[in-house]
Amino acid sequence: MSAALKYTLGRIGLFVAVLAGLWLIDMNVFLKLMLALVFSAALSFFLLRGWRDEMAGEIAEAAERRRTEKERLRSALAGEDHPTQTPDPQTPDSPR
Repeated sequence: MSAALKYTLGRIGLFVAVLAGLWLIDMNVFLKLMLALVFSAALSFFLLRGWRDEMAGEIAEAAERRRTEKERLRSALAGEDHPTQTPDPQTPDSPR
């Protein structure tokens, strides 16, 4: 399971748990939702730190792969990248 999915499900789970705890208190539903949002965000900052760091690492790795691939494609388009295969002299399409 990807770290982003784990973190997202953890955030949703914390929100639902806090909302369930607040549901027992007699107050406006909108206020319950807002308090659940604030409290779950604060709790996730401490409780889900490992998953958040793991997700950030995956995002950084993906960004680095995209940046490397982009640089490789730019150099190939600029003609700086030399092909590694040489044409076979025995093929009928190659000039003799």
